[in-house]
Amino acid sequence: MPYPPEHRDETRARIVQSAQELFNRHGFSAVSIDEIMERAGLTRGGFYTYFRAKSDLYAEAVAHALSVTPWSRWEGVHVDFAAREAATQVIDAYLSHDHFDDVDGSCPMVTLPGDVARSDQVVKRAFERVFGAMAGVFEEALRREGRPDPKLALAIAAICVGAMVVARSVDSAELADAIRAAARRTALELGGWGASSAQ
Repeated sequence: MPYPPEHRDETRARIVQSAQELFNRHGFSAVSIDEIMERAGLTRGGFYTYFRAKSDLYAEAVAHALSVTPWSRWEGVHVDFAAREAATQVIDAYLSHDHFDDVDGSCPMVTLPGDVARSDQVVKRAFERVFGAMAGVFEEALRREGRPDPKLALAIAAICVGAMVVARSVDSAELADAIRAAARRTALELGGWGASSAQ
């Protein structure tokens, strides 16, 4: 009996989800195709039905991170990209304690920058698209307020990503919280959006 038409899409989605979680947890280089497929409940042979190489899968896992933002999984955290305060919501969600704790579902820009820097162009372009989308939220907010400044938008995005990378890299929870709070305050002030209570 043949599989229903949606089976292929569902299987591909399982592979991508498995890869995203493993890449986030262990890094791109440390995860094998066998591990990805085993976590997805599949055999290695099936991998090449869906992807040419691990780097192609990584690119799709990063693209998936754009379509399913991690904060959709966190209770009480909401981002409305159409809202006037979308930039503030993104900064709050990105630098939140929920994002800090959610390693498996984290933004790949936080968990994989070292791996990406050593990877091929397919992987780098995928990473660049995610960063560009994040900076685009800030650029649009500045433009709507009559203060277009693409370079400032890039700086705010870099502050958010860099702060999470550093916060995840230190041992002290107190220092990690302080890094996120300082970055949040600075990002909001640079954007001219004020700094409400820390998360």
